[in-house]
Amino acid sequence: MQPGDVELVEKGECTDIYYIDTGMYDTNEYGSVYIIDAERPAIVDSGIGTHHDRILSALSEVGISLEDLEVIALTHVHLDHAGGAGHIAKECPNATVYIHESGASHLIDPTRLVEGTKQAVQDQWQYYIDPEPVPEDRVKSLTDGDEIDLGTKTLVAHHAPGHAPHQVVFESPADSAVFTADAAGIYVPRLDRVIQTSPPPRFDFEGVIEDVEMIEDLSPSTLLYGHFGPAQTADRLSVYKDVITEWFNTVQDRRVEYETDEELAEALAAEQDKQLKEVWTDHKAEAEMKMNTRGVCTYLDYINSS
Repeated sequence: MQPGDVELVEKGECTDIYYIDTGMYDTNEYGSVYIIDAERPAIVDSGIGTHHDRILSALSEVGISLEDLEVIALTHVHLDHAGGAGHIAKECPNATVYIHESGASHLIDPTRLVEGTKQAVQDQWQYYIDPEPVPEDRVKSLTDGDEIDLGTKTLVAHHAPGHAPHQVVFESPADSAVFTADAAGIYVPRLDRVIQTSPPPRFDFEGVIEDVEMIEDLSPSTLLYGHFGPAQTADRLSVYKDVITEWFNTVQDRRVEYETDEELAEALAAEQDKQLKEVWTDHKAEAEMKMNTRGVCTYLDYINSS
């Protein structure tokens, strides 16, 4: 896929679900937003904000007018998933923005969220734009088990705080599918591989394992990855537990070799998988590795100080 392309999800039992390549970080097949053509039309996540016009165009391509969009369901407030929410809400006057209760205040006033994102992504901030605040009366808080009624479908929110305290995954029982956010890792379609995601500041290794096991218990036939696109579940969840465990152990074991965490991050980035650099840009592949390294180190500092 190319940025702006829209495709129908044709995996498993999914119906009337589309996904768009948002061109996040100027990288093909990294950031996806989903459109659900239900009685109450919805999108799941809103992208980084920079190219929110691509999402608006995708709605039109699917046949949903901006006035008809009713639901903007956000998996969490990290700006690569929620950065476009305020921009899209401004253009879609009848849409309610749904988010876990611990993230609602960041949509209404994103000041602290922007500061935290700049620290986490560092020079990747060049790809972002500032988020638009979402009016408080258009934000609906969710907690574990809450449902979003789409008329012909239902989205069930399951709290998945391992990646971030404000993360949920959305289960669509009618589709036997789960919108995984970052709870099941990053899927790279061209390599048919799942890789780790462990950004600062609130990555929780044990929590991530619990979240994956929670999704396993839901037994979906299809996983709808925020990064990137749909895939049949197969053994991908069990594989991700191995991937994230191996990554965590690598950072923990290699940390003693370096005086600073930044030196460790630079070293691991230099060893980055050449295949990923070919699929993504060199800059994105290396920046991803550095960010994930910092996230594990932050977690290790937290558990060592507890």
